[in-house]
Amino acid sequence: MAEMKDFGSDFVGEKESPKFKLHGEEFECVKAIQGKVLLNLTAKVASEDPAEQAAMITGFFKDVLISESYERFDALLDSKDKIVTVEALGEIVGWITGQLTARPEEQPKVS
Repeated sequence: MAEMKDFGSDFVGEKESPKFKLHGEEFECVKAIQGKVLLNLTAKVASEDPAEQAAMITGFFKDVLISESYERFDALLDSKDKIVTVEALGEIVGWITGQLTARPEEQPKVS
């Protein structure tokens, strides 16, 4: 008979929501994201189609920011006065990805 492994369900644990500031505003991320979001991010970053890369970045923020923060962040990106460069967006994506994929000090217990 084949062995069965139960991967449990609590991979988030007690992590705090990552937060960052941009143009004096604070934005809050979710505590964890689906692995599929990161897989899609990786696939689309490798794309040579700039439109696909741009769509990936805007979709990424919708997936990783809590609703209230996403609404303010999206409005900031439409601002004519407060400019957010493509390079800044890339840095923010990298930072958030690092925060949300950082391994916890203790691995979740598998039952």
